[in-house]
Parts: sequence; structure tokens; C-alpha cells
Amino acid sequence: MSRPSLEDIFAEDDEFGLLNVKPRASRGGTSEDRGVAALLEVTAFHELNSRLPDPDATDHDEMRLGAIWDTVKQAPTDQMRVVDRLGLLSEDAAATPRSWQDEPVDADIPDSLDDIFADDDLDVDASLVSLKHATPSAERHIPDHRADFVPCQDFEQFRERFETVQRGLETGERQASPVRKWSVIEPIEGDFFIRNGLLAMIVEKSEMSARGGARDHRLRIVFSNGTESDPLMSSFRKSLNDDKTARMVQKIGLGPLDPEWESDQLEMSGTIYVARSRSDNPEIKGQRMILHKIGVTSQEVARRVADARNDPTFLLAPVEIVATYSLQNLSRSKVESLLHRFFAAARPSELFITDRFGKKVFPKEWFYVLPDHVGQAAKLIEDGTLHQYYYDVENQSITFKPKMR
Repeated sequence: MSRPSLEDIFAEDDEFGLLNVKPRASRGGTSEDRGVAALLEVTAFHELNSRLPDPDATDHDEMRLGAIWDTVKQAPTDQMRVVDRLGLLSEDAAATPRSWQDEPVDADIPDSLDDIFADDDLDVDASLVSLKHATPSAERHIPDHRADFVPCQDFEQFRERFETVQRGLETGERQASPVRKWSVIEPIEGDFFIRNGLLAMIVEKSEMSARGGARDHRLRIVFSNGTESDPLMSSFRKSLNDDKTARMVQKIGLGPLDPEWESDQLEMSGTIYVARSRSDNPEIKGQRMILHKIGVTSQEVARRVADARNDPTFLLAPVEIVATYSLQNLSRSKVESLLHRFFAAARPSELFITDRFGKKVFPKEWFYVLPDHVGQAAKLIEDGTLHQYYYDVENQSITFKPKMR
């Protein structure tokens, strides 16, 4: 049997339609056809992604389509405009949408939180943006004074000490050792340092208080150029660490047992002050006329209490000075200790405040006494007869101790 020829094959019935093949479009089609094909492909992409293809995309197909679109959209044909049912050939639609990763336009950046909350598209419940049980930032921990350098009004009583220490450094009798980085320094009254090229003497170290959740002291520092400052001890430590030339002046003597070791300790006059709290706390406000703080300071009393509302020692509230008594030729620290021990029975054991960290602080310098009682005790200290008396809490009076037989 002979093989069928091609004519015989093509003459047979095409049962499966294998010969119904459409001729492939010529690659050399018109630019109008290519533009329309690209527009249709871009239209399909836009309907799927709600944006135009990005020629800089990491996806290869999108990058290819975006590059083709950038070319054909430059010269759209009439046929392309006819099939552009999404208006992609308009100038507004042709712009590539901004991505969240793009740098924001300056005009889109709000100037303040008020601009954000004023946006009509932002519907925020007012309770979510209203602060409760919080101190406004404008009032939070703002000091009523700064530890600035001011002229020292009583510098003459310190001048001789500075001259003595300076001579000791020049002759080698005293040594100045560098302050090591991040070293913890515990200055006491009478200590000398060199800071920013000036001799600095610790004149006063006030009672300890808890500030910012940490225990701290307020210092009074007098400098050899006739100025003084009253920083917190933590701030003074930081200033020494920040100063690469800072030095600590060593004491005279071999140690605490050496009689000369304490020669730098100050025995100076000061002022006893009685302060009354102006706190709005109902428990404190209700007894403010009988609850008083007893303190002793070597500086101006007004400057000592200027930052009272930020100091737990002062019950985190402003105070008013109701009485002051001058000390003459008496040790400030000893007088303060004597007064606190003398009135210890009148110290309110239940008195405490809660700082802004929620921690309870129990101030030890407040007593249920009247200003006149403090004045009487100060006079007895000056006369050297305080030990002959005691404070009678029940009768609220200073009473003479009966003689022992």
C-alpha cells in the first residue's frame, strides 16, 4: 500500500481542527498596534494593583511594563485615546503614585500635634488624648532657680582658707589628684576641688532628699574667684567628670585619726529657719499651722528654699519662711543636729509624700512645733543650756528637766 501524499492528507476531513491555525501577527506591526497593546496591558495592571507599573520596581515583569509604558505614553495615538477607558494618558494619571517608603513632601509634614488632631479624616476620641493624673509638661520638674554662679556676699570669711590651700599646693604640702572618669565622689563640708581652673570649697552640704527617685544633697560651693553656686551633689559630680582638668585636693595628715585631718572642716555661723508648707495636699494643708520644718543653712534662706516644690525634703511644695534666727560662732551642722534631736518627740511618724515615681518619702525635718519653740531652743543653744531642758509634747512647751537626787 502506497503512502498518502500531502494532497491526500489535506483533502481528508479535519476532524479535530488541527489545520485551523491562525497566522501569527507579524513582529513588524505598526507602532499604533504596539501602543494599543501596551495600553491594554497597563490597563489590566492598573485594575489589579490600583496604580501604574513602576519602571524601577524589583519585579521584572512590572519593571518591563513600566519601561514600555514610559515610552509609548510620550506620543499617544488616536487609537490609544479611544481604548483608554481609565484615562491613563492624562497628566494626573500618568504620575506614578507615591509609596510609603518615599521621603515625605514638606507640605505633608504637620507642624504640631494640634495639626494632626485637627485633620478632618482623623476621628479620635477626646478621652484618648486628654492627660489625667499627670503634671503638664510645662510644669514638670521646672526649678524655680538654677545653680548659677552668683557673687559670694561673705567671701571674706573664706579668703584665708583659699590662700592657705593655694600655698599648700605650691609648696607641695598638699597634692591634687586627678578625678578619675565616672568615679563616685562623696564630698563633705570643707573639701577642696579644682574645677575649670578654680579652687572650689564645699561650704555646705544640706540634708539628704530623694530627687528623681535617687537620694541627693544640695551643696553650697564657694570658688576662689569670689563666686558661689548651689548645685545638687549629683550635678557637681557630673561637672567634675566632664572637666578633664578637674582635681581633688588632698587633706593634710595621714588619715582620720590624725588631728590635722579634720583641719578643713568648717565651724561657721549660719541661720536657723522655720518653714511652713504651702502644699495643697489636704492632709498637710489641714495641719500647716502647727507643722514646721526646721533647717539650718549658711547661705541666704530664700535661695535655700527656692526649689522647694521640686524637693521632697520640702514636701514637694512651696514654703513660706515664718521665722529665722542667726547663729554666731556656732557650728551649723551641730546646731541642726541638736535641734532635730531636741524636738524628735514631736516628729510626725506618719508623715510621708509620694514622689512622681510613686515612691513614698518620709521627710525627717518636720515637727509639730511652733516657731517660738524653735527660737527658745536656739537661745538655749547659744547659752549652752539646752541639755537642761526637754520638749514636752503633751503640753507643747520647753520644760526644765528635774534635777536628779
